[in-house]
Parts: sequence; C-alpha cells; structure tokens
Amino acid sequence: MNRPRARRLDPEPRRAVQPNGEAEALAARVLYRDPMVLIIDKPAGLPVHGGPGGGPNLEDMLDGLRFGARDRPGLAHRLDRDTAGCLALGRGPKGLKRLGRLFREGLAEKTYWACVEGAPEDDSGRIEAPLAKIAERSGWRMAVRLDGKPAATEWRVLGRARNRAWVAFMPETGRTHQVRVHAAAIGSPILGDVAYGGQAGLPLHLLARSLVLPLYQSRTIKAEAPPPPHMADTLKMLGYSQPPATASGGG
Repeated sequence: MNRPRARRLDPEPRRAVQPNGEAEALAARVLYRDPMVLIIDKPAGLPVHGGPGGGPNLEDMLDGLRFGARDRPGLAHRLDRDTAGCLALGRGPKGLKRLGRLFREGLAEKTYWACVEGAPEDDSGRIEAPLAKIAERSGWRMAVRLDGKPAATEWRVLGRARNRAWVAFMPETGRTHQVRVHAAAIGSPILGDVAYGGQAGLPLHLLARSLVLPLYQSRTIKAEAPPPPHMADTLKMLGYSQPPATASGGG
C-alpha cells in the first residue's frame, strides 16, 4: 500500500542554516513577539546583511524566526555589525509596512547605552551636528559636515568613574553611525570604536538598550536588551547593576 506523500506547509524554500546553530540561538534571543512584530536582542558581531566576504548574517537566519508563521520576518531597520541590542522585525507585509512608517517618521523611540572615554563635563545635553558620508582610501566613514544631513541626539550620563562614563544616547534622527559620531563630537568616543577615536583593542561598547514602538492604538510596545558580556565589567565599574531583560505591550 502506497502512503500519501507528506505535504510541504512552508511555501518558500528554506535557506541553509549555518552549521554551528546561530539561527537556533537567535530564536532564543527574542525579547518581544506578537502577530505583527518581533524584537530580538541582536548579538554583537553579527551583521544584519551579507557582505562580499561571506559568513553568517542575520538575513540568512530569518527562517529560524518564523515561529510557525507563513512569511519570513523582515528587517524594519538595522544595527551596525558590532552593535548589540534591540532590533525590530516585521512579520508579514502589514507588519513591515507599519514598522517602516514608524521609523521613517521618527516615531520609534530608541535609547542606546555606551561606555565612553573622556567623560562629559555636563550630566546631560543635546547635540545637533549634520552628518555626511566621506570616502576614504580604506572605505568610508561618517563625519560632521555643514553640508551633511541634519542629525540630533539627546544624551544623559548615567554613571562615571576613572574618566569614563556610562551614557544614554537618544537619537532623534536615524543617520548612519549617528550615535558613534556624535559621541566623538562631544569629546567622548565610545570604547572600542577605533573608527571614531575610541580605544583600540576592545570590542565596541555600544548597546541598543531599548525600543519603544507606538504600533497599536491600544498599547505601546517596549523592549529592553541586557548589556552584552563584553560590556558587563565596564558597566559594573560605572555603577550598573544588571536586572533581567524586560518587554511589555504584547501577547
């Protein structure tokens, strides 16, 4: 007797999963999930897009974040390769469209934590410094330029010790490398950020700490990511006591 062949429920071919299990590990880093959006704690060192050199990247792992949904989730914004923390993904076209509007219109509230050297003299401030991409022999970087695109960032010192500081940065615009360049512009480059004057020999001490999304009329989504291991000792020295990661607004 011939048995009926199993019907494939997944309408899209799956991409190959990296053999060392990055996709499975990524699924365990979900901070928030509902039918329209995921917020994950992106690990430092994982690029969101593939590059010419190959290697693991977030886009190739998105099948592992379906959680039974028909559509693969899609990137609503991006984080730099070496930045850890909150990253929003849209689940299906409707979720991506809604998230895209929030980020495009500046309605998504983002808070970054950074460990910087050269602690600011003031406890808080606001920097308005336009940014432009500058071509260099080795590639490119962002720089403060009068002819650049407008960029503004609020900042607040959360802790200090030994000429270093733990600073919260709240960007009002979403320019490439904005927090990194603005931190350097106030004389406080981020630890490990060699491209913008930070101390060499360390990983980048930058965390996308929280993301607030007014996605629904009835509630606002908020997620927080814990500091990555490479920031833990520095933050402890600066007065941080780590609670568990939290998320709210969903089901």
